[in-house]
Amino acid sequence: MDIQLRHQPSFAVARVTLGPSEQIRAESGAMMATSAGVSIESSTQGGMLKGLKRSFLGGESLFITTYTAPTGGGWVDLANFLAGDTILLPVTTEAPVSVTKGSWLGSGAGVELDTKWGGFKNLVGGEGGFLVHASGEGPLLLACYGAIDRFELAAGESITVDTGHVVAFGASTTSQIRKVTGGVVQTLKSGEGLVFDFTGPGWVMTQSRNPSELEGWIRKLMPGQTGGASGVLGGLFNNG
Repeated sequence: MDIQLRHQPSFAVARVTLGPSEQIRAESGAMMATSAGVSIESSTQGGMLKGLKRSFLGGESLFITTYTAPTGGGWVDLANFLAGDTILLPVTTEAPVSVTKGSWLGSGAGVELDTKWGGFKNLVGGEGGFLVHASGEGPLLLACYGAIDRFELAAGESITVDTGHVVAFGASTTSQIRKVTGGVVQTLKSGEGLVFDFTGPGWVMTQSRNPSELEGWIRKLMPGQTGGASGVLGGLFNNG
């Protein structure tokens, strides 16, 4: 399998070139194009219970799409639905990767995905808490909203990152999730919610934009939403 990234960093596309009968698994809806003869099959990958766990807890799709090349080989183009970069990482049995909600784009057939407890469940924002754990052997494609930064932490070195900006981190990196402020009032004043505290040795990957903030901004503009410009205009027209 050969993977080449193009159109970086704002609108990245991953071209996955497959050998005969080789497979790549991807997030549902991530396919942009394929060569002729590539077969496509969607399943829960591990059964309905595992798929539901991955979907509701890990923030990924219930179904995973598997692309299989014909006897002559082929290729698949994968792209994230948000504008941003994509990065290719190797997964090994000695170096699994923890991935946050919505960041998994695709991986080789030898990479196993499972949902792991990340330390705390945020019932309000949907950030943090449960993580997708990528283990096994093979390539891993991660997508982000905005640009990707990678922090290399020395032993004992720490960094604090807003949960919505975390993409992934390595197995040797220790993590803890907590509220950024001491009380509800301070949380509302600061506009921040939960953060990850990471400590090295290890690496942490972040994204320059927060998908949850985009979602919140869109909700404010949706018709009928209190406080949104469209809702205000809609109310004026309806009352008129």
